[in-house]
Amino acid sequence: MFTYHCLNPIAEVGLSRFSSDYAHIDEPEKAEAILVRSASLHGKEFGEHLLSIARAGAGVNNIPLDECASKGIVVFNTPGANANGVKELVIAGMLLASRDIIGGVDWVHDHEEDGNIAGAAEKAKAAFAGREIEGKKLGVIGLGAIGVLVANAATHLGMDVYGYDPYVSVDSAWRLSRSIHHATTLDELYKECDYISVHVPALESTIGMIDKNAISLMKKDVVVLNFSRDTLVNGEDMVDALVAGKVKHYVTDFPIPGIAGVKGAIVIPHLGASTEESEDNCAKMAVKQTIDYLENGNIKNSVNYPDCDMGRRGEHVRIALLHENIPNMLGRFTKILGDHCINIADLANKSKGGYAYTLMDVDSDISEEVIDQLRSVECVKKIRVLR
Repeated sequence: MFTYHCLNPIAEVGLSRFSSDYAHIDEPEKAEAILVRSASLHGKEFGEHLLSIARAGAGVNNIPLDECASKGIVVFNTPGANANGVKELVIAGMLLASRDIIGGVDWVHDHEEDGNIAGAAEKAKAAFAGREIEGKKLGVIGLGAIGVLVANAATHLGMDVYGYDPYVSVDSAWRLSRSIHHATTLDELYKECDYISVHVPALESTIGMIDKNAISLMKKDVVVLNFSRDTLVNGEDMVDALVAGKVKHYVTDFPIPGIAGVKGAIVIPHLGASTEESEDNCAKMAVKQTIDYLENGNIKNSVNYPDCDMGRRGEHVRIALLHENIPNMLGRFTKILGDHCINIADLANKSKGGYAYTLMDVDSDISEEVIDQLRSVECVKKIRVLR
């Protein structure tokens, strides 16, 4: 019997995938798996039984990844599960920035008791005139699951799309429309585009990437859209650019102090993945990854340990070792098994940054003595034996 705990409400369509071998418990400190959406785990104590944390969403800034890795806790996210929901909101953001829809709706609300509102609207609507996005240039920074969908959708709306991603995956490249221009540098994209949408993770190399220097290269009246992470844009520099009239609109899904209320800022209350479909997809993916890890030891879409998949367990006993990525760890594991005449039928060893994961299928059961010897190897964070 496996135990899990939900720190946030998780869609039932996902939780229903847990079989009778799984039990939901109310005490997170006793759970083997935790599912979470937005709740912060920073500063939380993790129980000794905790094996995995699954984030039903893409961002994992609410989870202490390094601490989890050091304790052998695998953290999953669900990349792409909410991609369509975010894509649609990005397109909506472009339309809100191009046509003063918000201003027009507010005007109608303010004049709703006017007996001649239809006639008054005909006189007032000129103040809310905008521009069409067809024929305009859109720059998409980051061509992952969401960026590709945004870029492709924009081409269907008649936009001229430029994409920039020096690390684009083969899968994303295959899904990308051939009509999209390949920008070789960010400077090229900044200079060419009327709209710029950023879709990259918040890393040391990307935090604050949209700053005064980047903005200085952009066209006057450019529209910048940020539905990825608030920290990608330097807030002070963006406010200065809005006030100066350099940036016409900054559309963001992150209401943070200093941006909300600034003229030209269109601030949405983090609704990118707030659709029934996105929440369902994230829940299903999070549960699927949790089950595969708990039952088979396979890792897919982890953010702190490498992906490693040896399929479903058959007649073999499977040993799973989470450890630091240092030389000769594999040799030490295999020597221990060899000393006890235990034959390895299959093996996989993957690394990611400072950590690694080893899966071994063996032909016979292993004793507690062998398990203790494997556990005692320096830099082993956690060992599991799946029988």
